Amino acid sequence: MDRIRVTAVIVAAGLLIAGCGGADETVRGDAPVPATVAPATPAPASTASSTPRESSDVRVPDALKFTATTLGGQTFDGASLAGKPIVFWFWAPWCPKCQSEAPAVKAAAEKYADVSFVGVAGLDTEAEMKDFVRRTGTGDLVHLSDEKGAVWTRLGITQQSTFVFMKPDGSTAKASGPLGSDELDSLVAKLLAA
Repeated sequence: MDRIRVTAVIVAAGLLIAGCGGADETVRGDAPVPATVAPATPAPASTASSTPRESSDVRVPDALKFTATTLGGQTFDGASLAGKPIVFWFWAPWCPKCQSEAPAVKAAAEKYADVSFVGVAGLDTEAEMKDFVRRTGTGDLVHLSDEKGAVWTRLGITQQSTFVFMKPDGSTAKASGPLGSDELDSLVAKLLAA
């Protein structure tokens, strides 16, 4: 348990140092920073002892074996997403990139009803996270309060804004933001491709 806490603290410190971007990004005047997309990689295989969801044979990938609390105060079980296409949006309340892409995320969530969009907020207080959701009008999405970075660590996130696109089989691809509507649509289309 101490090892998990130490890892979470290290990740949180790295995220804080990274600020709103990574060292590999180059800003050219007012031009947006291009998104980088990591190739799809399989999620770790589930073990035979994995518990399938209710009335289903869907295996729960290790990456979805977590519980968290929503900004509304409800318990959220990551396993409830198993077998569905998912877009995780990792953001911080003070991040200008995150704020600029909020309209695109909101529009994509409305457009792709068969995809689960989950915001994962970190690197600030819950009050600031709630204020970000209010300011951006993204209250229709599920947003997790991840003040300690546990979900960020589980999904290997080291900076905001980052998206994780998870196929129903548990394989993933990552993209660093900011992502505009066209880029986000393209990546969601790849997520939904057979």
